[in-house]
Amino acid sequence: MSESQQIDSNVPISERFAITNEEIRAKYAIDPSRDPSDIPIEQLDPSHPSLFESDTVHPYFARLRREDPVHYVNDSMYGPFWCVTKYRDIVEMEKAYDTFSSEQRHGGITIGGKPYDTDQPDPTFNLPMFIMMDPPKHGEQRSVVQPLFLQRSLQHMEPLIRERVVDILDSIPVGKEFDWVPTVAIDLTARMLATLFDIPQEDRMKLIHWSDTVQNAANPLVYSSMGEAFQELWKCHEYFGEVFERRKRESEPGNDLISLLAQGEATREMPPNELLGNILLLIVGGNDTTRNSISGGVLFLNQYPSEYEKLQDNPSLVPNMVSEIVRFQSPIAHMARTALRDCEFGGKSIRQGDRFAMWYISGNRDSDAIEGADTFRIDRENARNHLAFGFGIHRCVGYRLAEMQLRVLWEEIESRFERVEVVGDPVYVWSSFLHSIKSLPVKVHSK
Repeated sequence: MSESQQIDSNVPISERFAITNEEIRAKYAIDPSRDPSDIPIEQLDPSHPSLFESDTVHPYFARLRREDPVHYVNDSMYGPFWCVTKYRDIVEMEKAYDTFSSEQRHGGITIGGKPYDTDQPDPTFNLPMFIMMDPPKHGEQRSVVQPLFLQRSLQHMEPLIRERVVDILDSIPVGKEFDWVPTVAIDLTARMLATLFDIPQEDRMKLIHWSDTVQNAANPLVYSSMGEAFQELWKCHEYFGEVFERRKRESEPGNDLISLLAQGEATREMPPNELLGNILLLIVGGNDTTRNSISGGVLFLNQYPSEYEKLQDNPSLVPNMVSEIVRFQSPIAHMARTALRDCEFGGKSIRQGDRFAMWYISGNRDSDAIEGADTFRIDRENARNHLAFGFGIHRCVGYRLAEMQLRVLWEEIESRFERVEVVGDPVYVWSSFLHSIKSLPVKVHSK
């Protein structure tokens, strides 16, 4: 970064970004109802958030899987990048982490990320986190929090999860219409996040707010600029920075995520932006996968009523159904990578610095890898063989906890309700990174 590009710390963060989110949205406005078969293949861009907001993106990916599975997008709101749309190609790229980097300095894990100078990164929105690190640092930091998500640790959490699920389900208005997302999906994940961080339950909605801020940072309907969103995220650092320092000094540290970070050799001396980055990673990871799968499961069972009947006839299918829900929802739509060298991938010539989006949401609908992948089937064989949690060294560290919460929730739903009926259209978030449901009107019927 040159001297003229240095950030003036006296300038408010919200003024450090020249272009507003509304200008971005206007520049790249599209018609989401357009049939992708009418678009020349070289112009096909499945990354526009409006396609996810309108739930019209799947035909785009279906065409790319058929005709151009490793597809170059020359002009998008994120800049040029490659789409990786097939299951096996995504797995191959995930394995080749020495060629395709997750490092933030190369652009990180979202297609909107930009490389920066390694010696003088732009401090305005530089938030290192272990998912955006390559080995060996990735493994060093990930291993600090991993013990909390091992099977032996999760067994002790199940009674608490069930207690909170029961409390939520016992309080919903049976027979009356309500919004499933805030009433059940958000409340359950917020309660568990507060437990994982060992903060007061009355502060739990702050975690959801910060997770939503990450999700909506580029959404002009929520924030006027990325700078405004970053101001909100810095409040997260102010909150957890104090907690982090206090737990560093504890002689008998707890087994919560902040204590593990505060006591871990690889993480206890993290600079403020790296602490914030890792906390946001754990918040978003703990919130969005579970929350959107909780909502997605209700939606899919209503879209496929024969599968709901199958579940009612055989509740033992719940664990297998959980994996199918996560696959079909694909809460994380993509992860990005950057080529570290010239190479060939998927029959295409790749240049060093090229950016890639591995579209989990597409790979999970690839019928060459998953039989009848466009169909929701709760008794699917090998249902856990999906990409929704990623693959390889970057696979979601908390996937077992997410599965457990979903399993316990559906066990309790099936024990007390005849059905959860969707009574209106779902509302999706304007994002091509998180495949997120914002609202889902339902009515619960008792047995």
